[in-house]
Amino acid sequence: MNHVKNTSKSACPWVQRMKPINKCSLLALLILTGCAQGGNLQPLNDPVAASYHLGVGDQIRVITYGDAQLNNNFTVGEDGKISSPLVGSIAASGSTTDELASAIAKSLEIKPKFVSVQVVQYHPISVLGEVNHPGQYPFQPGMKMLDAVALAGGFTYRAVTDDASDLRSNAQATGTPIEGRIERSSTLEPGDVITVYERYF
Repeated sequence: MNHVKNTSKSACPWVQRMKPINKCSLLALLILTGCAQGGNLQPLNDPVAASYHLGVGDQIRVITYGDAQLNNNFTVGEDGKISSPLVGSIAASGSTTDELASAIAKSLEIKPKFVSVQVVQYHPISVLGEVNHPGQYPFQPGMKMLDAVALAGGFTYRAVTDDASDLRSNAQATGTPIEGRIERSSTLEPGDVITVYERYF
């Protein structure tokens, strides 16, 4: 009687050797995917320009029609307020320019239509991580992520260039900073802190 050997385990020994290799490769891929810098961040929506809320460091000009001596420039202080002998101390951070104008008019006991508030200079943005010159840079309305990177000297050769992290002060909501993912064409907001990540490979 011929004996037939069961060769199911030895007929293709390379299969047995490949299994642990595939598992290790898959595990490494999952680790890289799950641990990629910023990989778990949700997209950050573009700010709505019409509803910009003032923040600490913004420089504003108050114009009072009919009384030029009240016209002046102010910087929103660390306490979120502006102050002068004529208008006193008024909360500004978190308010729109129209809301601040109304508050100033109320303090001066005049009609809101006689007071105007304009932003002279926004508080700066910060660009960190894989850029050639990390630091703070002036904000301009309509600024995109790529504009900020250009101000910071461009990407390094190690940089992730498609997206980045953005920490936003979120003054128009709760005042609690929020962090999200932005893309090259995403619109920035004053005070944003952008972090350009390093590539793994």
